[in-house]
Order: sequence, then structure tokens, then C-alpha cells
Amino acid sequence: MNASDPAVVDLIDTSPVASVVSDPRLPDNPIIACNQPFMDLTGYDESEIVGRNCRFLAGPGTEPWLTETIRQGVRERKPVMVEILNYKKDGTPFRNAVVVAPIFDDDGELSYFFGSQVELAEDAQGPSLTRRIRAAEKIKDLSKRQLEVLQMVASGLRNKQIAWELGLSEKTIKMHRGIAMEKLGAQSSAEMIRLAVEAGI
Repeated sequence: MNASDPAVVDLIDTSPVASVVSDPRLPDNPIIACNQPFMDLTGYDESEIVGRNCRFLAGPGTEPWLTETIRQGVRERKPVMVEILNYKKDGTPFRNAVVVAPIFDDDGELSYFFGSQVELAEDAQGPSLTRRIRAAEKIKDLSKRQLEVLQMVASGLRNKQIAWELGLSEKTIKMHRGIAMEKLGAQSSAEMIRLAVEAGI
């Protein structure tokens, strides 16, 4: 974990979903923090992960057009989700539902990218659709304001920026965000972002 930015650690540390944070301000957008579920999923140690671009999980069967979809999301600073063939440290291929989303600082500057990975069952039929339906079901219980907050969180804005955009106090935004997390059953901001991207909002 990169302890120099507590927000980075908080974003992924408590998430049960395999997650990383990368720094686009450094050459080749390297990973600067990863959580234990990411190490468990891939078989790599933290020292083998931090400092590398996440494409190190690619291999001979990785679909280049899906890699390009991720690159395009990064270039355009927009959340993206793809299901791509990746490889674990021992060479085992796995179908990976990858979410990549930008995180902006309080001044609106791009600070980091959040990435999360979920291994899909080999025999899963249409996992994207299933995950999208499940996420959409969870999101439908949110109020209009909670949905607005969720959309802004997923687009990389922080509480202060959301408060300014909506003309509300930061305390009110934190309240709506907390209620939304509870309704969604999300244990972390990382899970919240992933659900929003999976639901296509």
C-alpha cells in the first residue's frame, strides 16, 4: 500500500474486490497501491505489482481490442468496464471483468486511476449482462439525489467537488453517499464505483 495518500489506501484497502490504484502523472501510469485480494487473485506479491502498468497481466490470448478499450477510457478519463483474458503469475488464464475509473483531486485535476478485477467463471454465460442486471437492481432503490451522487463518485469526483456541483454542503453529500453505500451493500468507495460502472451509469 502507498501510505503517502490516505485516500488511496482507504479506496481499496477494505474492499473485498481485487483492486489497484495507478498514477497517471508517472511514466506509463504505474500501479502505486494494490490490496490483498488483488495479490490473492493474481498470485503476485506487492513488490512484483507496484511500479508496473496493469497490462503485465496480459498474455498471448489477451484480446487487443479490449486492451485498446481500456486505453481509450484512460485517455478520455472516463470509467470503462471490459471482460478480458488475463493471466495469473503461474500462467493460468482467467476471464477478468475489469473496471477502470478516474479519480480527480479537489481542484478537478486527474490524480489516479482506480482499477478492480473480478474473476469470472469459465462457463459463465453472458456475465456482463448478469452483472449489469444485478448492479442495476441494486441502484434502482436509490433516491434521485443518491443516484446523482453515485454518478459523480463514479466519474471520479470527490465529496467537495460534488457538493459544489450540486450546490449542497459537503456534510449533505457525505450523508447521501453513506446512505447510497448502505443501500448498495457496498463496503467501500471502490465497490460503489464498480457497481455504478457495472450498471452503466
